[in-house]
Amino acid sequence: MVKEPYELEWVDVAALIKAVKLAESIKPSQQAKRNAFKEFGVLGTRRDPPLTAIFYNIMLRLGIIDNLIKEFSGVTNPLLLEANLRAALRVFIGLMVFSRDRVRFRDLDKIKNKVSQYLSEASHPFVGMWFWDLIDRLVSFEYRPKTPEEELTLKYLLPAWYIKKISELIGADEAAELFKSFLKTPKISVRVNTLKATVEEVLKELEESKVKDLEVSQVVPTVIKFKGPYNFDRSRLLREGKIVIQDESAALAAILLDPKPGQVVVDLAAAPGGKTELIGELMRNEGVIHAFDVDAKRISRMRRLLERAGITIVKIYERDGREAPRIVGENVADRVLVDPPCSSDGTLMKNPDLRWRLLEEEVPKLAQLQYELLLAGLKMLKPGGYLLYSTCSLLREQGEDVIQRVIKKKKAKIVPIKGPYEEGFLPGTMRAWPHKHNTTGFFYALLTKG
Repeated sequence: MVKEPYELEWVDVAALIKAVKLAESIKPSQQAKRNAFKEFGVLGTRRDPPLTAIFYNIMLRLGIIDNLIKEFSGVTNPLLLEANLRAALRVFIGLMVFSRDRVRFRDLDKIKNKVSQYLSEASHPFVGMWFWDLIDRLVSFEYRPKTPEEELTLKYLLPAWYIKKISELIGADEAAELFKSFLKTPKISVRVNTLKATVEEVLKELEESKVKDLEVSQVVPTVIKFKGPYNFDRSRLLREGKIVIQDESAALAAILLDPKPGQVVVDLAAAPGGKTELIGELMRNEGVIHAFDVDAKRISRMRRLLERAGITIVKIYERDGREAPRIVGENVADRVLVDPPCSSDGTLMKNPDLRWRLLEEEVPKLAQLQYELLLAGLKMLKPGGYLLYSTCSLLREQGEDVIQRVIKKKKAKIVPIKGPYEEGFLPGTMRAWPHKHNTTGFFYALLTKG
């Protein structure tokens, strides 16, 4: 049975433009979409699921769309355009070039007129006229890749450099399976806060909320997966701190660290706090967690999360984790978590627009920061203590290569991790693969002082 195209009205297009614009400044893009859909009365209505699908189709192709914007407008970088115009172009190219068989416009002339008027008022009268002319050109435009790299980018919706690097790491055939997994819609994952609820209690309430395909993780038994949509804004479970939004592979990092009640734990890149909160749970709210981060907004989110969850043993420092040994001291921590900033490419199925922010030149800079945070963490670790290094990147440069640098300097030795996922490219380390383990991609290494 052929699915009828979704009929777009002006309010739908306005909501999409606002969502795409907000996604530039609000991360993850899911939150930007929720904010915009709420403003335009779409959130939670029957229009929400089809417009959500359209939004993600646009975000998945953002890099290709931006190249077309450069071609149509003559600008060297779409970021040079006024923000409203840029968002409108992204939406209409996404709709008229890449979603032609999925949507139709109830009244295209009316929508063109409203968007043109809006853009003229927001920037300059000529902008609206130019936009109107461009829409007419898009009606008959067909996108055809010009190079082999563009063909691969269109096929996998990934930057060409990333396709090449991952293919070299695991082979072209397996890389193709991984890239396909990035295009699948993952289940929603939540973790039960065992200080406030049981898995059975949360399962019961989710069942009563009519969520579909409930599944308890076999790897982390407090993680529950289910199909969306699910309105977290109205979720009593979230509001009361009984659940935390977290994937199985992310939760496993805190579990592998194995913190105990009464211990001193340091988290060197803690915000927005999901792993910090779980460490507090595992410690049964006894002991102390020193949590460092430099991002004020993410720290604010962490404070709200910890308050909801009832975790009271966290001391928060709005400071660079590399300063932590000087602030808290050396040889003071029973456990250290180093989950540093990374390219986050293991989360691409959840964050579709992230793929177009993956920059090859940023990888060595991130790897150096990760290495420096790891050295700081080892300074703080007591003899006999454990440090867990984890990243949600699949690039070897941000995983095994960082660990090898530390080991070569005789700063640490690996404590072998034996499952539940797959051994990494360095013996004793571990990797979670989206296409193999049905979760976000992660690298893990458990260390003790050398």
